[in-house]
Amino acid sequence: MADKYSPQEIEEKWQEKWAESRIYEVKEDPVKPKYYALTMFPYTSGDLHIGHWYAMAPSDVRARFKRMQGFNVLHPMGFDSFGLPAENAAIKRGIHPFIWTMQNIVNMRKQLKSMGAIYDWSREVITCLPEYYKWTQWFFLKMYEHGLAYRAMAPVNWCPSCQTVLANEQVVGESATCERCDTPVIHKYLEQWFFRITKYADELARHEGLNWPERIKIMQHNWVGRSDGAEIVFPLEKPVNNGSEVKVFTTRPDTIYGVTFMVLAPEHPLVAEITTTSQKTAVETYIEQARHKDEVERLSTEREKDGVFTGAYAINRLTNEKVPIWIADYVILSYGTGAVMGVPAHDERDFAFAKKYNLPISVVIVPQGYQGEEFNAAYIDPGTMINSGPFSSLSSEVGWDNICTYLEKQGWGKRAVSYKLRDWLISRQRYWGAPIPIIYCPKCGAMPVPEKDLPVLLPEDAEFKPTGESPLKYNEKFVNTTCHHCGGKATRETDTMDTFMCSSWYFLRYASPYDDKAAFDQRAVKYWMPVDIYTGGAEHAVMHLFYARFFTKALRDMGLVNFGEPFTRLFNQGTIINQGAKMSKSRGNVINPDKYVGELGADTVRTYLMFVGPWEQGGEWSDSGISGTYRWLNRIWTLVLEGYTAKKETTVSERKNAERGLIRITHQTIKKTTGDMENLQFNTMIAALMEYTNYLSKVKDGGTVSDSTWKEAEKTLLLLLAPSAPHLAEELWQRTGRTFSIHNQKWPEWSEELAKEEEITLVVQVNGKVRERLTVPASITEDEAKKQALSSERVKSFVIGKELVNTVFVPGRLINLVVK
Repeated sequence: MADKYSPQEIEEKWQEKWAESRIYEVKEDPVKPKYYALTMFPYTSGDLHIGHWYAMAPSDVRARFKRMQGFNVLHPMGFDSFGLPAENAAIKRGIHPFIWTMQNIVNMRKQLKSMGAIYDWSREVITCLPEYYKWTQWFFLKMYEHGLAYRAMAPVNWCPSCQTVLANEQVVGESATCERCDTPVIHKYLEQWFFRITKYADELARHEGLNWPERIKIMQHNWVGRSDGAEIVFPLEKPVNNGSEVKVFTTRPDTIYGVTFMVLAPEHPLVAEITTTSQKTAVETYIEQARHKDEVERLSTEREKDGVFTGAYAINRLTNEKVPIWIADYVILSYGTGAVMGVPAHDERDFAFAKKYNLPISVVIVPQGYQGEEFNAAYIDPGTMINSGPFSSLSSEVGWDNICTYLEKQGWGKRAVSYKLRDWLISRQRYWGAPIPIIYCPKCGAMPVPEKDLPVLLPEDAEFKPTGESPLKYNEKFVNTTCHHCGGKATRETDTMDTFMCSSWYFLRYASPYDDKAAFDQRAVKYWMPVDIYTGGAEHAVMHLFYARFFTKALRDMGLVNFGEPFTRLFNQGTIINQGAKMSKSRGNVINPDKYVGELGADTVRTYLMFVGPWEQGGEWSDSGISGTYRWLNRIWTLVLEGYTAKKETTVSERKNAERGLIRITHQTIKKTTGDMENLQFNTMIAALMEYTNYLSKVKDGGTVSDSTWKEAEKTLLLLLAPSAPHLAEELWQRTGRTFSIHNQKWPEWSEELAKEEEITLVVQVNGKVRERLTVPASITEDEAKKQALSSERVKSFVIGKELVNTVFVPGRLINLVVK
């Protein structure tokens, strides 16, 4: 009898052995083809749940598979460790964010190691350590140096009572109140730092050569939201100190003769100067109301649009008419130019606004058959231009182009492109993030910190108070510094960087994680990058993935890398649900993998997660299901360790047939598992291994194959199992007298000739309905298949007395007899 399968003992043993032998540490090897397999690194929340395992275990299985195929596989792991949760923990628990974060990392690292993955822990990155964020700051300086980082006004959540900035998470409910004092939150504009991501808008909307899910590509394309149109200048009737014109972007220059009003965002810098005395009170009241609404509410298509007249006018140069200027909160300062031209006859929103305030509606585009009737709704489709001066009678498409040309000749406008995408606001009014390496000197202005002075360290003595503002602002040692240019007194920037900054380049750091001379070794990055497969959640489609692509393209243009896309292939796993719902702490249905690892072993959890459903779809967690997977691994344990004895009384014919059948199913299983591994179809791969185990059990009971044939099949089973259940496979490999390590062995190859079926089940249909199943030679021809089908007694009753008009033959599967 074999020893009892004890996963806890063998898993701990082999994890120690792998670590001791450093079997999974990798180096650049020009002889081997590289394969960079990366899973999105986790945030340091404290515990890994089964959702983390579902993202990580199958990706590790495939990385192991590629390694056995002869690839030099980089499969690293690290921790995304800056962010608001740590700062909130500091306030709530009275513990420094660094301590809280590092304690969490110790626990999570232990959990990750229990998975038995091939992570090269010598390459671990932790984004909150100075040796990492030094280079995050260095990248900021590079962005600044190349004109991609700039400072501009941007809205923040502001509590008038606490006199502080609030994070989105600190704004409560639909009423948008401060979580501490219940005061309604307003939107205030502060100077903050941006990256000019819009420079790469067109490139980011394209995904040529990328093997990515179509839905992710569509989401990113829509996020960019390119619009072709014209930028048109309308002079103010009465110029002011802040300017003499209003600039708008429109996708419909063909409707310019229909402009009857203009609308500015309440925050537009012209508003204060152009507003007349009689309208001042109404305008200021409206602006104050707008400050209490966020962008989602302001842009909602469901709420009625309202506004206030400023008392000022602009001039439509093409009609020479005065156009009243209004303010309305549905116009956002950071969208386009913060100003729009109102064409109510040809825009639904403008039509509703004009009706509400009794503004003129001038028709300038009409459909075929138009007889001069009044519009009951905006006409937004193409048509014929009327009331448009020299452009009347042109089609709107031709007029679009002609008017753009005319505006350009007159110097009143130009063709332009606008994007829904806005520049990346990276400023955060928090402590727990990489400090922005800028100082402010009264004489020299904003000055980048010299590279030799990096990193700008976070002070350890920061006080964490629930002010909603960064503790850096109140830390005099941090704030006060010296200008490196003039030697005078200066102050540091107290905003820190968005944590997406850290994750926008971490995949590059894995190539040389302890390089203290550069962010990454360019030779190592040239060898490893781009990432061959990147796996993780689809929720990162328009944030992390977008920013990482922008970052890579910017570094390419700086000459720091020689590629423009970081991730060649992207795969999004599905979700494990429990008790019929997505797991969450509030529902109380979160699954802790540690419990199951302790009871059933990591190999059981790994293989069950792959078997539960297609990886891209996910599946329902089931305790009985995971128990079934554990029983299967137990069967393999027993099957291998109880040994095999060939029966002496077996005839030559019996042995020959049995061995031919075993060799055939072995090669079919190799082919099936290899294809499934390549295509990330882990559930059907595990199913194939289960079927192979069942077949081997029958062969063992029969005892009709030779010892050598059995040993070869047993070896194949262990090799095919190794990526999925690495500890069990390693243990059985050793116990059957083979040398360390199974994970250094070559992945089995199959022979198409040996995998071919000798006999198949041929489905026989008559007029599309199944009437018979015949066991026939796999090489059967259409004529022979038709002959055997027509000879079947079951088929005869459906074809006697009828004319056979057609035959549909699918080799190896079916024949359909069409009769009438």
